[in-house]
Amino acid sequence: MRQRGRQAPVVVLSEQERETLERWARRPKSAQALALRCRIVLAAAAGESNEEIAARLACNRNTVGKWRGRFVERRLDGLHDEPRPGKPRTISDEDVERVIVKTLEETPAAATHWSTRSMAQATGMSQTAVSRIWRAFGLKPHLVETFKLSPDPQFIDKVRDIVGLYLNPPDAAVVLCVDEKSQIQALDRSAPILPLMPGTPQRRTHDYRRYGTTNLYAALDLASGNVIADLTARHRAEESAAS
Repeated sequence: MRQRGRQAPVVVLSEQERETLERWARRPKSAQALALRCRIVLAAAAGESNEEIAARLACNRNTVGKWRGRFVERRLDGLHDEPRPGKPRTISDEDVERVIVKTLEETPAAATHWSTRSMAQATGMSQTAVSRIWRAFGLKPHLVETFKLSPDPQFIDKVRDIVGLYLNPPDAAVVLCVDEKSQIQALDRSAPILPLMPGTPQRRTHDYRRYGTTNLYAALDLASGNVIADLTARHRAEESAAS
């Protein structure tokens, strides 16, 4: 008696294909649809019929036949979803490149870094489009990281002394924290600024070179509320020692 219906295509796997299918089927990050397709193909390669596979994996017989046939025809590439038709792109690759180059190599007028609004105005694109491009390439113009490489051979010992002073100060000790008035001096970073890159923010050292401009020294007497201040016109070793 002649068998009715169309014969299911035979699935024969290479060792590499079998290893890939098994890995995709058990990988936690694999999409559930892809994992099911891998199990279908593995079962087909083991000699199971479409009906047996559908019953065991709780899916439709037509689904089993579809992915069996797709694998035989296109191998592993056939298990992925095909691109679906949709709205055509309104932003070209040239537009994307223009935004990236402008972000990395230029700065806006009267500002230190680009924002989505200023970039949108400069390129004629929407803020949403600029934001998507920045996210896709890991660009964060607003973010700046600092770093410090000390050449001092006694750096570790000094850090331990200072931290130990705060954690376990001597009895009746007076601990003074000294800082400077920001933006009162002409500054230049002690190392070149490392530029913004995709996935990496702009980086600069936290310290800088001073160029002898006005210095303000001030202290607050907590007991009386008085501010003790002194102003020097230059910042040299002589003035620092005298103050």
